[in-house]
Amino acid sequence: QVQLVESGGGLVQAGGSLRLSCAVSGSIFSLNTMGWYRQAPGKQRELVATMTSGGSTNYADSVKGRFTISRDNAKITVFLQMNSLKPEDTAAYYCNANLIATWKSASKDYWGQGTQVTVSS
Repeated sequence: QVQLVESGGGLVQAGGSLRLSCAVSGSIFSLNTMGWYRQAPGKQRELVATMTSGGSTNYADSVKGRFTISRDNAKITVFLQMNSLKPEDTAAYYCNANLIATWKSASKDYWGQGTQVTVSS
């Protein structure tokens, strides 16, 4: 059973910073891309940032230069450092991990339960 547990969300003023963490536990044979997505009320879930197992990153244009994704493969944890936050960054943030659980499994996407980030103006 694979679990993703996020932490670090909260309420912050515009211009402030937050750091999200997501720890992955359970049966993991191979860990591929990890990342963060967000969903604001009434909107579709959108990609924020991803990082491959090799360290390649991809960011949404709206967060480039402000957000930084990193991961600790030994601790199977992914982080999202969010600086210069804006009210439009307000959303539920979801951790994602694409991994292979066992040697006979196919790769699959797993999701965390979400953590709320609210940026006040």
